[in-house]
Amino acid sequence: MDQKKRTLTALVMNRPGVLNRVVSLFRRIGLNLDSLSVGRTERPDVSRMTLVIDGTEAEARRVGHELRKLIDLLEVALLDGKPHVSRDLALIKVAVTPSNRAEVLELCNLFRGKIVDVAQTTVTIEATGDESKIEGLVDLLHPFGIVEMARTGLVALGRADHVLDVNLTAVQPTEMVVAQRGAA
Repeated sequence: MDQKKRTLTALVMNRPGVLNRVVSLFRRIGLNLDSLSVGRTERPDVSRMTLVIDGTEAEARRVGHELRKLIDLLEVALLDGKPHVSRDLALIKVAVTPSNRAEVLELCNLFRGKIVDVAQTTVTIEATGDESKIEGLVDLLHPFGIVEMARTGLVALGRADHVLDVNLTAVQPTEMVVAQRGAA
């Protein structure tokens, strides 16, 4: 059993109650969501979910199969092993003093972060990247004192022609699609 983080992406109708049904599915099958991000797509009636679980490939495929049963699901794909781009966004408020402010700013620059708020005793850093980059920055900022932190969770898209498309008109490599509404 190869237990590791698995990333799925799903297109769902942008309707009330859809998120609740997805979360309830995870409770019902006894799996924990490591990360869940939801947002609108290029179509206002469709939302994209990026779901990250800590599990085996079989568990990830089971999630895809169970998601397929939901009425408002349009498509779902397992991204592991497929070309994709994923990013996490973190807002990190760090305690600073006049003597260590420059060091915190240097760490921010080293990780290509942005300072989005400055106060007398804190700075807030915006950092984007893969999870290991964000974790690395967080680890280095801990000694200064992290006052608050908020993270979006992972968002992901297939690369190049790996498209999850509800219109079924764009390129859809069959090896990427785990389940497609209406497919056998």
